[in-house]
Amino acid sequence: MAEIVTPRPASTILLLRDAAARQEVEVFMMVRHYEIDFSSGALVFPGGSVDKGDKEIIATPALYSGAEGLDERALSFRIGAIRETFEESGILLARPKGSNVLVDAGRAREIELAHRSQLCESKTSFLDVLAETGMVLALDELVPYAHWITPEGMPKRFDTWFFLAAAPPEQLGTHDGRESTDSIWVSPREALEGGESGRFKLPFPTTRNLIRLGKQASVGAALEDSRGRSIVTVMPVMTKTATGRQLRIPREAGYDGEVFEVGAAG
Repeated sequence: MAEIVTPRPASTILLLRDAAARQEVEVFMMVRHYEIDFSSGALVFPGGSVDKGDKEIIATPALYSGAEGLDERALSFRIGAIRETFEESGILLARPKGSNVLVDAGRAREIELAHRSQLCESKTSFLDVLAETGMVLALDELVPYAHWITPEGMPKRFDTWFFLAAAPPEQLGTHDGRESTDSIWVSPREALEGGESGRFKLPFPTTRNLIRLGKQASVGAALEDSRGRSIVTVMPVMTKTATGRQLRIPREAGYDGEVFEVGAAG
């Protein structure tokens, strides 16, 4: 019997902005490097594994706000989401200490230039970056959107929380050139069309979340729709049929279906 791999905690943020002159939202997405061993070459949202340093930040409440009612596990997912997003996009969801507004784009850029590469190379910690720059993580900007767990039987598994957040004004984001090789602001419609045409490689959870997000006409509507919504955990179950493969997910998770065809028989 194959060993069951324990899923690794991970977080992802769908950074949103309103599309100019269109009744659509746009989301920041990146193309993962083709040599990465998980979802290589795929178009994905910024995110990654929660690490030990994220949990260490929890012990210093002065470094984050909006944590009311959250336990240690929930805090670690949110802190990890903001750190990973900063590492992978340069976009920082934080406020200067004592301020009630998000850090402006100019200061965020200064912090990125001074600390992002060192953070990505593990030459500094996110805790030290926050302490040195006087930033307070804006956990209250994150709205829980979805919770997916990689199916059993896979060699690498993740327990991933997806969050929505409005992108801070004028923070445009850019890929890191290492784990990701390109980045774009794209509407869910355009991303899905690219997946169908072969322009983009879209993982199954990414596709389902884009379809769901594409129903919202604005950032405000997307955030409001998700606030207070109960999150149903999705751990797809794969079955083989005479014609290909199917993935089964809970219908109550809100993805307009329960059984999805994901590949032809080979």
